[in-house]
Amino acid sequence: MHVPSGLGRARRGVGSATVALSPSSGPPRPRPVRIRPFGVVVTLLLAGAVAGCADGASPGLAPLDTTSTSASSAARSSSAPAGHGTATLGGTATPVTPRPSTAPVVPPPATPAPSAAPTTAKPAAGSARALLATLPVKGRAPKTGYRRDRFGPAWSDTDRNGCDTRNDILAAQLTGVAYANAGRCRVSSGTLADPYTGATVGFVRGQGTSELVQIDHVVALSDAWQKGGQQLTDARRLEFANDPLNLQATTRAANTQKGDGDAATWLPAARGYRCAYVARQITVKSVYRLWITAAERDAVARVLAACPDQPTAARATAAPSAPAPAPATAPPPAPADPGSVYYPNCSAARAAGVAPLHRGEPGYRSAMDGDDDGIACE
Repeated sequence: MHVPSGLGRARRGVGSATVALSPSSGPPRPRPVRIRPFGVVVTLLLAGAVAGCADGASPGLAPLDTTSTSASSAARSSSAPAGHGTATLGGTATPVTPRPSTAPVVPPPATPAPSAAPTTAKPAAGSARALLATLPVKGRAPKTGYRRDRFGPAWSDTDRNGCDTRNDILAAQLTGVAYANAGRCRVSSGTLADPYTGATVGFVRGQGTSELVQIDHVVALSDAWQKGGQQLTDARRLEFANDPLNLQATTRAANTQKGDGDAATWLPAARGYRCAYVARQITVKSVYRLWITAAERDAVARVLAACPDQPTAARATAAPSAPAPAPATAPPPAPADPGSVYYPNCSAARAAGVAPLHRGEPGYRSAMDGDDDGIACE
């Protein structure tokens, strides 16, 4: 095609439009403007989308009936499970599953269980704790008038077996016992497992050795005197002093250390024996109707707290309340008057073959009984 000179040329190409230009001889020609069809289409689509959103309709779709749409949305919302949303795209309801929360789940505080009120278990029948609760509690009476002989001669033969109480206890509480006479009364040697100290002590009768093993009154005579013993009869006090339940072989050191102390002032060094020791003390006091002080009661209770089921001491080992009558036999010949036999010293007594001498026997003198245990020239 021929284009006359002086006219603008039409340029062809994709994305271009033809614009007529004025002749070159006229006024200055404006610069050509290129218009791309693709950009126009995109612009028109965007404009339609904005207009559709403003009218409540999806782009490129016919306007929706908002009344029915709202009702349908409400119906779907009421029937949808809790926690799930619904998105509408192109008129189609699409369920939306929420993402799980990463926040830590804190459980509700637990309701504390009601705490039980502390209770004190009732002492079991026959236990030392039960017996302790029955003892009267009083103050200590004066020691006025106390003497050892208020409880009778030392180591009498209250059970009438022909042996004094000291030898009875040695024979009962030592092991490997040997006797110095055919009558099996005078213990000459043996071994003591001392419950007070836990030590093992050998006993050998003789001067300077017999006193290494002594017999302790579990409830001391002086302590008993100040806690009801003054009201006992002479016979009852004699029984108390010789009751096996109240007598324990031990070392001289432990017996000296204890003195006349009660549980508030002295307890055995061997802790494993303390429960049995205090149980024995309160059993003796119960049998002889003696009382305890408040400090003594508290000390015993503290020991028994570690052994609440500790039984009382075996009552069968206590002396009977009255001496058993002697068997009906011919009376023995009257003993010689102690004052009619005299030995100047233990060497003379041994030379005569009568050592050791017991208190009350012919030839016995307290001057020869160094430890005043009732046995001279051991």
